[in-house]
This record gives sequence, C-alpha cells and structure tokens, in this order.
Amino acid sequence: MTEIHSKERIRWACRRGMLELDVLFMPFVEEAFDSLSKEQQAVFQRLLECDDPDLFAWFMGHEECKDPELNGMVTLILDRVGV
Repeated sequence: MTEIHSKERIRWACRRGMLELDVLFMPFVEEAFDSLSKEQQAVFQRLLECDDPDLFAWFMGHEECKDPELNGMVTLILDRVGV
C-alpha cells in the first residue's frame, strides 16, 4: 500500500462518532502524524482501533489507559493539539 493511500485510510479512521474525538484526531493527523516515528505511527493506528467510549474517557481525563504505549499517545496528542 502506498503512503498516500495509507494516510487516507488513517484520515478516514480519525472520523469518529464523537465531535470531541474528531477535533483531537483530525488536527493531529494533519499537523503531526508525518513527523512521528514509524513506531509512534503504529501506536497511533492501534489507538484508532479502540472503542469511542474508551477514547473519550482517556482524552477527557475520566480514566487512564492501562496500556503504556496508548496512554503515551493520548498524552502526546493532547500536548500537540494544545488541549
């Protein structure tokens, strides 16, 4: 799969059912995804596979993700998006 198709798939996966998540993921993909290491990109893609209620709880600070890699990505996104 070419990098362009892959990025399009990531953009599509960032479109969630919750506006609160969309406003975090979309700017992050557009502004920061390309500068991530391949490992960080893989963690981000794994994060996108999580359920919206879990993502919402993690990003809103209601719960902490037990997976250290995913939790680190949550923190990175919040820092980069400026929330």
